[in-house]
Amino acid sequence: MATEIIMPKLGLTMSEGSVVRWIKKDGETVKKGELLFEVQTDKVVLEVESPADGIVKILTGEGVVVPVTTIIAWVLGAGEAVPGGAAAGPAAPTPQAAAAPAPAAEAGPAAEAAELTGGRVAASPAARRVARELGVDIASVKGTGPGGRIVEKDVREAAESRRVKITPVARRMAEEAGLDLSKIAGTGPEGRVTKEDVERELAKAAAPAPAPALAPAPAPRPVVPAEAESLPISGVRQVIFDRMGASSRTVARVTEFTEVDATSLVDVRTRLKAELQKTENVSVGYNDLLIMIVAKALKEHRLLNSAVAEGQIKLLPQVNIGLAVDTERGLLVPVIRNADTLSLLGIIRDLRALIERAMNGKSLPDDLSGGTFTITNLGMYDVDGFTPIVNQPESAILGVGRIVAKPAVYEGQIVPRQMMTLSLSFDHRSIDGAPAARFLQRVKQLIENPYLMIM
Repeated sequence: MATEIIMPKLGLTMSEGSVVRWIKKDGETVKKGELLFEVQTDKVVLEVESPADGIVKILTGEGVVVPVTTIIAWVLGAGEAVPGGAAAGPAAPTPQAAAAPAPAAEAGPAAEAAELTGGRVAASPAARRVARELGVDIASVKGTGPGGRIVEKDVREAAESRRVKITPVARRMAEEAGLDLSKIAGTGPEGRVTKEDVERELAKAAAPAPAPALAPAPAPRPVVPAEAESLPISGVRQVIFDRMGASSRTVARVTEFTEVDATSLVDVRTRLKAELQKTENVSVGYNDLLIMIVAKALKEHRLLNSAVAEGQIKLLPQVNIGLAVDTERGLLVPVIRNADTLSLLGIIRDLRALIERAMNGKSLPDDLSGGTFTITNLGMYDVDGFTPIVNQPESAILGVGRIVAKPAVYEGQIVPRQMMTLSLSFDHRSIDGAPAARFLQRVKQLIENPYLMIM
């Protein structure tokens, strides 16, 4: 009996989706419960299983956007035809999909899946982009991602392994002289190029060469302007493109900064890390502690845990904190629900599960929705302060900078302390500067005095 395969509705707000990859190809046999295709909606990519045994007949091609509940394929029994005489095989892209074609190197999931001989996707989009930037042959890179997939880290490590080993002084001298590093023989440890090696090459270049015979001046070459590389705005990037643009046009954003003495927080994290590693086999990070601190502050300052909707300021009953995560597919914001009711161990476990799914492209629809406040931490990139954009419909977002040792006045003396910068962006339509400052002041107090968390 023929079984229809529809574009699934994966969330309350989902109205359309696209097949990222057909795991089973047209005409292949599939068993009930086997993976049939991957579907994308907003920032979520999920695998869908076959509901029946039979032969796959595909009606919608990869990358084509269709409304939910649209029939995109059939699973047919032996000798069965597609009901209603519908044409089998991948459909042509819709006008929406065809309106903005991607360049050949970035032609979308279907093209990426067919790049290597095996026909399966072998590298992530980020890995391909970095490979082009660094001049790395993607086919020569060994993948460490799921199923041997090549990820960005693999490409960067491959590029690093092929770099010329050279001392900093020698590199500066060679670059100033315009020498090709790959043609300099290194005599240092492990073949490292040294200052003396560069000086030897410079001496060779300075030696007088025989004067060449005069030849007619060549005709000037025509100037051909280089074409800029185009990256498609689709999938996760399209969502970020639309939402951040809408936020900047709508929100009356104000950002307040404050410097915080995080010495006590660093000490508490060090002690907890050792204890939890021993008793629970988990590691505690600064984001875990910051989520706990911000959740407590939001319970006391409810205006920051609000949304503007239907011409009203809605004070939200739950404290659901999103944490911005950098993934190969783009910026995702997994949400810790009811963060104010969780213990530190509960936050750690929930956050690890959310981040793991996000990094592997397996986020569930509910993982990325329902947030009431967002934290974005760029400290690991040596960023001190920045002005984050409010993640609508939320009313505020907290930017976290790096923790760095600085001279500071402490108990009347100038001593080294672990300092960090917080930047709170908020929607001035619903929140005034003073309430926002009081919230930021409370977060600062809890960071500087972590023992207040138990009160």
